[in-house]
Amino acid sequence: MTAAPDHTPIMQRPPLAVRMEPWIPVLLVPALIAIGFLAVGNPTSWLTLTVSGLAMGMMIFVIASGMTLIFGLMDIINFGHGAFISFGAFVGVSVLIALGGMTGVPSLALNLLALLAAVLAAMGVTGILGWGFERVIVRPVYGAHLKQILVTMGGLIVAEQLIHVIWGPREIHIARPEMLKGAVTVFGATMEKYRLVAVVFGAAVFVAMRLVLRRTKIGLIVRAGVENREMVQALGYRIQRVFIGVFIAGSALAGLGGIMWALYQELITAHMGNEIMVLVFIVVIIGGLGSVEGAFIGALLVGLMQNYVAFVEPKAALVSNIALMVAILMWRPQGMSPVIKV
Repeated sequence: MTAAPDHTPIMQRPPLAVRMEPWIPVLLVPALIAIGFLAVGNPTSWLTLTVSGLAMGMMIFVIASGMTLIFGLMDIINFGHGAFISFGAFVGVSVLIALGGMTGVPSLALNLLALLAAVLAAMGVTGILGWGFERVIVRPVYGAHLKQILVTMGGLIVAEQLIHVIWGPREIHIARPEMLKGAVTVFGATMEKYRLVAVVFGAAVFVAMRLVLRRTKIGLIVRAGVENREMVQALGYRIQRVFIGVFIAGSALAGLGGIMWALYQELITAHMGNEIMVLVFIVVIIGGLGSVEGAFIGALLVGLMQNYVAFVEPKAALVSNIALMVAILMWRPQGMSPVIKV
Protein backbone atom coordinates (compact mmCIF):
# COMPACT_ATOMS: atom_id res chain seq x y z
CA MET A 1 0.00 0.00 0.00
CA THR A 2 1.35 3.38 -1.02
CA ALA A 3 1.98 5.85 1.82
CA ALA A 4 0.06 9.08 1.73
CA PRO A 5 2.11 12.02 0.55
CA ASP A 6 3.42 14.36 3.25
CA HIS A 7 1.81 17.77 2.89
CA THR A 8 3.69 19.37 5.80
CA PRO A 9 4.64 22.87 4.64
CA ILE A 10 8.34 23.51 4.17
CA MET A 11 9.64 26.58 6.01
CA GLN A 12 10.92 29.05 3.46
CA ARG A 13 13.21 31.98 4.03
CA PRO A 14 11.48 35.35 3.73
CA PRO A 15 12.12 37.27 0.51
CA LEU A 16 15.26 39.39 0.31
CA ALA A 17 13.23 42.60 0.45
CA VAL A 18 11.70 41.53 3.77
CA ARG A 19 15.09 40.58 5.24
CA MET A 20 16.64 43.87 4.14
CA GLU A 21 13.79 46.07 5.36
CA PRO A 22 15.10 46.51 8.95
CA TRP A 23 18.45 47.68 7.53
CA ILE A 24 17.01 50.39 5.29
CA PRO A 25 17.27 53.12 8.00
CA VAL A 26 20.98 52.30 8.38
CA LEU A 27 21.48 52.77 4.65
CA LEU A 28 19.93 56.24 4.79
CA VAL A 29 23.15 57.67 6.25
CA PRO A 30 25.49 56.63 3.40
CA ALA A 31 22.72 57.56 0.94
CA LEU A 32 22.55 61.09 2.39
CA ILE A 33 26.35 61.34 2.31
CA ALA A 34 26.31 60.39 -1.38
CA ILE A 35 23.56 62.93 -2.13
CA GLY A 36 25.56 65.54 -0.24
CA PHE A 37 28.60 64.80 -2.44
CA LEU A 38 26.54 65.39 -5.57
CA ALA A 39 24.98 68.57 -4.16
CA VAL A 40 28.22 70.13 -2.84
CA GLY A 41 30.32 69.21 -5.86
CA ASN A 42 33.72 70.07 -4.37
CA PRO A 43 35.27 66.93 -2.78
CA THR A 44 37.30 68.82 -0.16
CA SER A 45 34.33 70.95 0.91
CA TRP A 46 32.15 67.83 1.00
CA LEU A 47 34.63 66.00 3.24
CA THR A 48 34.83 68.95 5.63
CA LEU A 49 31.04 69.23 5.79
CA THR A 50 30.66 65.47 6.29
CA VAL A 51 33.01 65.41 9.28
CA SER A 52 31.28 68.49 10.71
CA GLY A 53 27.87 66.88 10.22
CA LEU A 54 28.97 63.62 11.84
CA ALA A 55 30.43 65.52 14.82
CA MET A 56 27.23 67.52 15.24
CA GLY A 57 25.15 64.36 14.96
CA MET A 58 27.23 62.52 17.56
CA MET A 59 26.77 65.31 20.09
CA ILE A 60 23.02 65.46 19.47
CA PHE A 61 22.87 61.68 19.86
CA VAL A 62 24.53 61.80 23.29
CA ILE A 63 21.81 64.21 24.44
CA ALA A 64 18.93 62.46 22.68
CA SER A 65 19.84 58.92 23.78
CA GLY A 66 18.95 59.62 27.41
CA MET A 67 15.75 61.36 26.44
CA THR A 68 14.55 58.57 24.17
CA LEU A 69 15.02 56.02 26.96
CA ILE A 70 13.07 58.22 29.37
CA PHE A 71 10.30 58.57 26.78
CA GLY A 72 10.23 54.88 25.96
CA LEU A 73 10.46 53.46 29.49
CA MET A 74 8.76 56.08 31.65
CA ASP A 75 6.31 57.63 29.16
CA ILE A 76 7.43 61.07 30.29
CA ILE A 77 7.45 64.15 28.09
CA ASN A 78 10.33 66.01 29.73
CA PHE A 79 10.72 69.52 28.36
CA GLY A 80 13.12 70.15 31.24
CA HIS A 81 15.78 67.98 29.59
CA GLY A 82 17.33 71.15 28.20
CA ALA A 83 18.09 72.35 31.72
CA PHE A 84 20.52 69.46 32.22
CA ILE A 85 22.28 70.39 28.97
CA SER A 86 22.84 73.95 30.19
CA PHE A 87 23.87 72.90 33.69
CA GLY A 88 26.28 70.32 32.30
CA ALA A 89 27.86 72.95 30.06
CA PHE A 90 28.29 75.50 32.87
CA VAL A 91 29.63 72.97 35.37
CA GLY A 92 32.02 71.45 32.85
CA VAL A 93 33.28 74.84 31.66
CA SER A 94 33.78 75.96 35.28
CA VAL A 95 36.00 72.93 35.85
CA LEU A 96 37.98 73.63 32.66
CA ILE A 97 38.51 77.24 33.73
CA ALA A 98 39.66 76.09 37.17
CA LEU A 99 42.10 73.69 35.49
CA GLY A 100 43.44 76.34 33.14
CA GLY A 101 46.99 75.31 33.95
CA MET A 102 46.27 71.90 32.42
CA THR A 103 44.25 73.05 29.42
CA GLY A 104 46.59 75.87 28.39
CA VAL A 105 49.71 73.76 27.92
CA PRO A 106 50.54 71.77 24.75
CA SER A 107 50.24 68.40 26.47
CA LEU A 108 47.64 65.97 25.15
CA ALA A 109 47.69 63.93 28.36
CA LEU A 110 47.05 66.95 30.59
CA ASN A 111 44.39 68.32 28.22
CA LEU A 112 42.51 65.02 28.16
CA LEU A 113 42.81 64.66 31.94
CA ALA A 114 41.27 68.11 32.43
CA LEU A 115 38.55 67.30 29.91
CA LEU A 116 37.81 64.02 31.70
CA ALA A 117 37.47 65.88 35.02
CA ALA A 118 35.05 68.34 33.38
CA VAL A 119 32.98 65.51 31.88
CA LEU A 120 32.76 63.62 35.17
CA ALA A 121 31.78 66.78 37.06
CA ALA A 122 29.11 67.67 34.47
CA MET A 123 27.64 64.15 34.50
CA GLY A 124 27.76 63.91 38.30
CA VAL A 125 26.02 67.22 38.93
CA THR A 126 23.34 66.70 36.26
CA GLY A 127 22.74 63.15 37.47
CA ILE A 128 22.04 64.45 40.98
CA LEU A 129 19.85 67.21 39.57
CA GLY A 130 17.98 64.59 37.55
CA TRP A 131 17.32 62.57 40.70
CA GLY A 132 15.85 65.63 42.43
CA PHE A 133 13.93 66.67 39.32
CA GLU A 134 12.29 63.24 39.08
CA ARG A 135 11.28 63.13 42.73
CA VAL A 136 9.99 66.69 43.08
CA ILE A 137 8.64 67.63 39.65
CA VAL A 138 8.06 64.53 37.52
CA ARG A 139 6.84 61.88 39.96
CA PRO A 140 3.58 63.66 40.91
CA VAL A 141 2.51 63.84 37.23
CA TYR A 142 3.18 60.27 36.02
CA GLY A 143 0.63 59.36 33.37
CA ALA A 144 -0.58 62.95 32.78
CA HIS A 145 1.12 64.21 29.63
CA LEU A 146 -0.33 67.72 29.64
CA LYS A 147 0.74 68.25 33.24
CA GLN A 148 4.18 66.83 32.41
CA ILE A 149 4.65 69.42 29.67
CA LEU A 150 3.61 72.27 31.95
CA VAL A 151 5.61 71.31 35.04
CA THR A 152 8.78 70.29 33.18
CA MET A 153 8.68 73.51 31.18
CA GLY A 154 8.36 75.35 34.48
CA GLY A 155 11.32 73.37 35.80
CA LEU A 156 13.34 74.45 32.74
CA ILE A 157 12.57 78.12 33.40
CA VAL A 158 13.55 77.80 37.06
CA ALA A 159 16.80 76.04 36.11
CA GLU A 160 17.71 78.81 33.66
CA GLN A 161 17.14 81.41 36.38
CA LEU A 162 19.34 79.41 38.77
CA ILE A 163 22.11 79.53 36.18
CA HIS A 164 21.73 83.33 36.09
CA VAL A 165 21.99 83.43 39.88
CA ILE A 166 25.08 81.18 40.07
CA TRP A 167 27.05 82.17 36.95
CA GLY A 168 25.51 85.49 36.00
CA PRO A 169 23.36 86.52 33.03
CA ARG A 170 26.15 87.00 30.49
CA GLU A 171 27.20 84.48 27.89
CA ILE A 172 30.62 82.96 28.47
CA HIS A 173 33.19 82.50 25.71
CA ILE A 174 35.47 79.54 26.27
CA ALA A 175 38.63 78.19 24.71
CA ARG A 176 39.20 74.56 23.91
CA PRO A 177 42.16 72.72 25.46
CA GLU A 178 45.38 73.63 23.65
CA MET A 179 45.82 70.31 21.81
CA LEU A 180 42.20 70.40 20.58
CA LYS A 181 42.55 73.81 18.96
CA GLY A 182 43.16 74.30 15.28
CA ALA A 183 42.63 71.88 12.43
CA VAL A 184 44.33 69.18 10.42
CA THR A 185 44.36 68.68 6.66
CA VAL A 186 43.23 65.32 5.28
CA PHE A 187 43.06 64.78 1.51
CA GLY A 188 43.12 68.55 1.09
CA ALA A 189 40.13 69.07 3.39
CA THR A 190 40.44 71.12 6.59
CA MET A 191 38.98 69.43 9.65
CA GLU A 192 38.87 70.81 13.18
CA LYS A 193 40.63 68.57 15.68
CA TYR A 194 37.78 68.82 18.17
CA ARG A 195 35.21 67.67 15.64
CA LEU A 196 37.26 64.58 14.87
CA VAL A 197 37.48 63.85 18.61
CA ALA A 198 33.71 64.39 18.93
CA VAL A 199 33.05 61.82 16.17
CA VAL A 200 35.21 59.20 17.90
CA PHE A 201 33.83 59.97 21.36
CA GLY A 202 30.21 59.91 20.22
CA ALA A 203 30.73 56.58 18.46
CA ALA A 204 32.31 55.19 21.64
CA VAL A 205 29.29 56.31 23.69
CA PHE A 206 26.95 54.60 21.22
CA VAL A 207 28.91 51.34 21.33
CA ALA A 208 29.03 51.43 25.15
CA MET A 209 25.28 52.07 25.42
CA ARG A 210 24.50 49.30 22.95
CA LEU A 211 26.68 46.83 24.85
CA VAL A 212 25.03 47.75 28.16
CA LEU A 213 21.50 47.49 26.75
CA ARG A 214 22.12 44.28 24.78
CA ARG A 215 24.64 42.37 26.88
CA THR A 216 23.82 43.09 30.53
CA LYS A 217 20.97 42.17 32.85
CA ILE A 218 20.08 45.78 33.63
CA GLY A 219 19.98 46.48 29.91
CA LEU A 220 17.63 43.55 29.42
CA ILE A 221 15.33 44.89 32.16
CA VAL A 222 15.33 48.37 30.62
CA ARG A 223 14.55 47.05 27.13
CA ALA A 224 11.85 44.79 28.51
CA GLY A 225 10.42 47.75 30.42
CA VAL A 226 10.22 49.74 27.21
CA GLU A 227 8.20 46.93 25.62
CA ASN A 228 5.98 45.99 28.59
CA ARG A 229 6.71 47.52 31.98
CA GLU A 230 3.70 45.80 33.63
CA MET A 231 5.17 42.40 32.78
CA VAL A 232 8.58 43.39 34.15
CA GLN A 233 6.95 44.46 37.41
CA ALA A 234 4.96 41.21 37.54
CA LEU A 235 8.23 39.26 37.32
CA GLY A 236 9.34 40.81 40.60
CA TYR A 237 11.60 43.64 39.45
CA ARG A 238 11.22 47.02 41.13
CA ILE A 239 10.40 49.01 38.04
CA GLN A 240 10.30 52.27 40.02
CA ARG A 241 13.99 51.92 40.82
CA VAL A 242 14.68 51.24 37.16
CA PHE A 243 12.70 54.39 36.31
CA ILE A 244 14.83 56.48 38.67
CA GLY A 245 18.08 54.95 37.39
CA VAL A 246 17.15 55.61 33.76
CA PHE A 247 16.14 59.21 34.56
CA ILE A 248 19.45 59.83 36.35
CA ALA A 249 21.42 58.25 33.48
CA GLY A 250 19.47 60.27 30.91
CA SER A 251 20.13 63.48 32.82
CA ALA A 252 23.84 62.65 33.10
CA LEU A 253 24.02 62.02 29.34
CA ALA A 254 22.40 65.42 28.78
CA GLY A 255 25.13 66.97 30.95
CA LEU A 256 27.79 65.14 28.93
CA GLY A 257 26.23 66.42 25.73
CA GLY A 258 26.14 69.91 27.22
CA ILE A 259 29.89 70.12 27.80
CA MET A 260 30.53 68.60 24.35
CA TRP A 261 28.22 71.16 22.72
CA ALA A 262 29.82 73.99 24.71
CA LEU A 263 33.26 73.12 23.36
CA TYR A 264 31.76 72.74 19.89
CA GLN A 265 30.23 76.24 19.95
CA GLU A 266 32.94 77.78 22.20
CA LEU A 267 30.12 79.73 23.82
CA ILE A 268 27.60 78.96 26.57
CA THR A 269 24.38 80.67 27.63
CA ALA A 270 21.68 79.83 30.15
CA HIS A 271 19.20 79.03 27.38
CA MET A 272 21.53 76.98 25.17
CA GLY A 273 19.82 73.77 26.24
CA ASN A 274 16.42 75.10 25.29
CA GLU A 275 17.71 76.03 21.82
CA ILE A 276 19.16 72.62 21.01
CA MET A 277 16.07 70.79 22.25
CA VAL A 278 14.36 71.38 18.90
CA LEU A 279 16.92 69.16 17.18
CA VAL A 280 16.80 66.66 20.05
CA PHE A 281 13.03 66.27 19.76
CA ILE A 282 13.34 65.76 16.01
CA VAL A 283 15.91 63.02 16.57
CA VAL A 284 13.82 61.28 19.23
CA ILE A 285 10.70 61.36 17.06
CA ILE A 286 12.24 60.10 13.82
CA GLY A 287 14.37 57.54 15.65
CA GLY A 288 11.44 55.98 17.49
CA LEU A 289 10.68 56.23 21.20
CA GLY A 290 12.90 54.01 23.29
CA SER A 291 15.35 53.13 20.50
CA VAL A 292 19.00 54.05 21.03
CA GLU A 293 19.83 52.74 17.56
CA GLY A 294 17.07 54.84 16.03
CA ALA A 295 18.28 57.94 17.90
CA PHE A 296 21.82 57.30 16.62
CA ILE A 297 20.74 57.05 12.98
CA GLY A 298 18.37 60.00 13.37
CA ALA A 299 21.07 62.20 14.93
CA LEU A 300 23.51 61.47 12.11
CA LEU A 301 20.85 62.29 9.52
CA VAL A 302 20.01 65.57 11.28
CA GLY A 303 23.67 66.62 11.62
CA LEU A 304 24.53 65.81 8.01
CA MET A 305 21.37 67.41 6.64
CA GLN A 306 21.98 70.60 8.63
CA ASN A 307 25.53 71.02 7.32
CA TYR A 308 24.90 70.10 3.69
CA VAL A 309 21.84 72.31 3.31
CA ALA A 310 23.46 75.24 5.16
CA PHE A 311 26.30 75.12 2.62
CA VAL A 312 24.22 74.61 -0.52
CA GLU A 313 21.22 76.83 0.37
CA PRO A 314 21.61 78.68 3.71
CA LYS A 315 18.03 79.99 3.71
CA ALA A 316 16.64 76.45 3.59
CA ALA A 317 18.73 75.23 6.55
CA LEU A 318 16.09 76.37 9.06
CA VAL A 319 13.44 74.05 7.64
CA SER A 320 15.61 71.21 6.33
CA ASN A 321 15.36 69.03 9.43
CA ILE A 322 11.63 69.64 9.77
CA ALA A 323 11.26 68.46 6.18
CA LEU A 324 13.41 65.42 7.01
CA MET A 325 11.19 64.57 9.98
CA VAL A 326 8.01 64.90 7.89
CA ALA A 327 9.43 62.68 5.14
CA ILE A 328 10.50 59.93 7.57
CA LEU A 329 7.21 59.99 9.47
CA MET A 330 5.28 59.71 6.21
CA TRP A 331 7.37 56.61 5.44
CA ARG A 332 7.42 55.19 8.99
CA PRO A 333 4.91 56.86 11.33
CA GLN A 334 6.36 54.95 14.30
CA GLY A 335 9.87 56.19 13.55
CA MET A 336 12.86 54.13 12.47
CA SER A 337 12.78 51.91 15.58
CA PRO A 338 13.72 49.12 15.75
CA VAL A 339 16.63 49.41 13.38
CA ILE A 340 18.46 46.18 14.10
CA LYS A 341 17.23 43.09 15.93
CA VAL A 342 19.88 41.16 17.84
